[in-house]
Amino acid sequence: MRQTLTEIYESRVAAGSLRPDPAQHAVLPALEGLRDWLEATQGRRTGLFAGLFAKPVQPPRGLYLWGGVGRGKSMLMDLFTEATAITQKRRVHFHAFMQEIHKAIHVARQKGVEDPIVPVADGVIRDTRLLAFDEMQITDITDAMIVGRLFERLFAAGVVVVTTSNRVPEDLYLNGLNRQLFLPFIDMLRARLEVVELESPNDYRQHRLQGAKVYFHPAGQVRGEIGAIWDDLTGGAKGETLRLPVNGREIELPRFANGVARASFWELCARPLGPGDFLAIAGAVRVLILEDIPRLSASNYNEAKRFVTLIDALYEERVRLICSAADEPERLYLEGTGAFEFERTASRLREMQSADWGKPDLNGA
Repeated sequence: MRQTLTEIYESRVAAGSLRPDPAQHAVLPALEGLRDWLEATQGRRTGLFAGLFAKPVQPPRGLYLWGGVGRGKSMLMDLFTEATAITQKRRVHFHAFMQEIHKAIHVARQKGVEDPIVPVADGVIRDTRLLAFDEMQITDITDAMIVGRLFERLFAAGVVVVTTSNRVPEDLYLNGLNRQLFLPFIDMLRARLEVVELESPNDYRQHRLQGAKVYFHPAGQVRGEIGAIWDDLTGGAKGETLRLPVNGREIELPRFANGVARASFWELCARPLGPGDFLAIAGAVRVLILEDIPRLSASNYNEAKRFVTLIDALYEERVRLICSAADEPERLYLEGTGAFEFERTASRLREMQSADWGKPDLNGA
């Protein structure tokens, strides 16, 4: 028997896997309406693909769910997309989606396509009736300059968009270059999506970490514990690659879900990354799980320098750090050039283990 989203939510509360939250509960009817419409119109074309003589099926407005970090936006998105019984649906992080779009546009241009946004958008439309985005945020000018035309075509085709964000629409691409060209996209979002603030006073992600152990050593003996933390923070998500544009190139985080990134020391610190790269990572994630930090010395001096820079970036952005290491912070770098300077890094690693460490609970932060 088909359960409503409210019934699914309440059954999980009763089972103890969710805490009751009135703000989350209040969003469920809006998502249920979209779910009902999508399932009822399964197999019917909408918008500009309705056909020349067919009466187009007008889709309802989508949903733009915004609010502070850790409020349960991603959990509600997962519940909605999993329960919606249609085949043409996609749940994807907004950064990852836009990177796919940029690559597809590049391929189309190489083939001589004069206006590549049209075939790229149509490729998405052919396979998708529901696009569920996690963490819509626009900071890159290349994204800002194409989202208007891209989403105009998606909306015209009847694609239903549901997205979460830490920012109200008016704060997207705030202070960005040529922002006046971006403003019509904000108007489009307001017209096409119902904008709802999730006003829960609870930061569930922070609650799960408060008082929990976040620094593990020796690294080789704690993989199970690290995996359990990942599953708890992401709801058991497999995670997808997050690609971040920095100065005309890309840096990759191998696993990302629900604002949580997971990588090894070597994946981040053995690559030629600099302060700008680590600041981009710190700005894009709420929690970083960093595994297999080795003992540091002159033999891996370059990697150690990058690690220091990474910790500085995470510290300044107040990113929650969970890590496994060869030893305690003060015993990671005992001798050799840079050992004295590392004392500050060790101190920061200690401070970042405190229960109240993390980004402040500010809407749009």
